[in-house]
Amino acid sequence: MLFLRSAAFNLTFYALSVVIVIAATPCFLLPRRCTLAAMEFWSHLTLWLLRVLAGTTYEVRGKLPQGGVLVASKHQSMWDTIVMTAILKDPAMVLKRELLWIPFYGWYAMKSRMIAIDRGSGSKAIRRLVSQGKAAIAGGRPVVIFPEGTRAAPGSKLDYKPGVAALYRQLGVDCVPAAVNSGVFWGRRGFARRPGTIVLEFLEPIPAGLDRKTFMETLETRIESAASRLVEEARGA
Repeated sequence: MLFLRSAAFNLTFYALSVVIVIAATPCFLLPRRCTLAAMEFWSHLTLWLLRVLAGTTYEVRGKLPQGGVLVASKHQSMWDTIVMTAILKDPAMVLKRELLWIPFYGWYAMKSRMIAIDRGSGSKAIRRLVSQGKAAIAGGRPVVIFPEGTRAAPGSKLDYKPGVAALYRQLGVDCVPAAVNSGVFWGRRGFARRPGTIVLEFLEPIPAGLDRKTFMETLETRIESAASRLVEEARGA
């Protein structure tokens, strides 16, 4: 049953994704809000398909971030980026520059003004990250960053990259940590889409103005402890 439900979701998801991105191509010639609407529609449709075909629902805990704040989230699955687009208002998500080279996906990312950085360019990448982050905050958009820089398997922890500290220091806004257990249900490279409830939890905000060391220690402690708790909750259920 798990294989059949996972297959049904994966086939439908990828097929409809192709149809939607092609059908929404005229949005590139229209105001940016049209592209945002297409992306939100795709995100909500994906979450609906996941519930109907795979039996995977989701729950959001904590206070939903509003306006120009920094959101630093654990990253375990593709699901994390999908849900952020669905529930946050016009998020500016930090992503790897090479993702812009993917046809259609990269075009939508550029049109929606996501923040793309070349992690191999060192200090130049940090300056670009901060510059685009400030522009997003000035426009009242939440900036979403995954501090580990890539997806981590449930129960594992990768090094937190310096970009999140640079954004926190330079943007001068509160940082909202977030934890997930999405990798239990939608693995990084796995085929299976497991039934159950994915939890995204927004944690207590970290106020602006802390020194770098205190901020990073606080951020890692809150995210990792909450993520471990959510993973154990999912596995126990």
